[in-house]
Amino acid sequence: MAAGAPRIFVSHLSGVPVFDPNGDQVGRVRDLVAMLRVGGRPPRLLGLVVEVVSRRRIFVPMTRVTGVESGQVITTGVVNMRRFEQRPTERLVLGELLDRRVTLGATGEEVSVLDVAIQQLPARRDWEIDRIFVRKGKGGALRRRGETLTVEWSAVTGFSLEEHGQGAENLVATFEQMRPADVANVLHHLTPKRRAEVANALDDDRLADVLEELPEDEQVEILGKLKEERAADVLEAMDPDDAADLLSELPEDDKERLLTLMRPDDAADVRRLLEYEENTAGGLMTTEPIVLRPDATVADALARVRQSDLSPALAAQVYVCRPPDETPTGKYLGTVHFQRLLRDPPFTLVSSIVDTDLPPLRPDASLPVVTGYLAAYNMVAVPVVDESGSLLGAVTVDDVLDHLLPDDWRETDFHAEEVPDGR
Repeated sequence: MAAGAPRIFVSHLSGVPVFDPNGDQVGRVRDLVAMLRVGGRPPRLLGLVVEVVSRRRIFVPMTRVTGVESGQVITTGVVNMRRFEQRPTERLVLGELLDRRVTLGATGEEVSVLDVAIQQLPARRDWEIDRIFVRKGKGGALRRRGETLTVEWSAVTGFSLEEHGQGAENLVATFEQMRPADVANVLHHLTPKRRAEVANALDDDRLADVLEELPEDEQVEILGKLKEERAADVLEAMDPDDAADLLSELPEDDKERLLTLMRPDDAADVRRLLEYEENTAGGLMTTEPIVLRPDATVADALARVRQSDLSPALAAQVYVCRPPDETPTGKYLGTVHFQRLLRDPPFTLVSSIVDTDLPPLRPDASLPVVTGYLAAYNMVAVPVVDESGSLLGAVTVDDVLDHLLPDDWRETDFHAEEVPDGR
């Protein structure tokens, strides 16, 4: 849903059909999953509980929802058909939040929750619960009907987490505004037992982001304490190169079992990366750079670059290739840098502005060669192309840094020092 879209009351979503990008019905919405936050901050909406034809209930993340309109929900990507399991930090909106008794902060009056409204945040794919529809009057089946009104989430108490206590739920709530690297730094200094509790409470996407920032031994430790099906879900949510690095640390039987549980497309990317030596361009690369066909326009490229889930390094350039668009692609034609996209008219074809001067790397290029390439040409990412001319992926500067820094670099306080105020 685009920025500025109207808010939607969740009662209107109950039973609404869910469709995939091809127009085939996946199932129907049975509930919504939210995560409460400390204080009066609105809960973040994590996803939908969808009942499929077999009556199994599955989870569809809100990041996969591209449209909520005309009595239908449109999703993108492959739907995970594993059965939905509610986690400690999650709340079912229809099942647990509606019909609750809460208190209006301004008057201290108890009210009943009849409905809640969700809205997508501007310029992001995150969704929040931002309004509550309530009725005044006493509760109970025979309650007197009173005045109804819609208020902001922060106007009531009785929902949000208390700002004390050491439960994983509270700790996860405090992580909400932290970068994955900072959350990883906190986890790194927790006891293994506490680390496992927090990992179990994090949602898959968040845990995947945090795992990518942890030392390999702690990644293995956390993954080993998850149920195998959930471990596969988290691996799917990780960048393929990071998932491959983690799986390479596991015994062969465990690695193969997790790969079998992963979605075939995700597992195929990871298997391909596992074929390369760790400290080569092939072992370092991600298989998910931005790939465009020659007939794509600058406007198309900018739309891809704007995707919020891309790292800055991957968003700094697009790679122009002949079909197929998925790696390994057809013939690699060249790179278009972000600055060039800003200088040319939106209707310009990307094939007319490709940079063909910089040679791509071969997948067997060593780590020193990759490092030297990035330094010599002042690049933040470099394409990796095989002997047939197909684009295999791209190595980003952050992947290189992970392999250049000492093993104990996370023990260093890398936060900027406070700047004197001059007094």
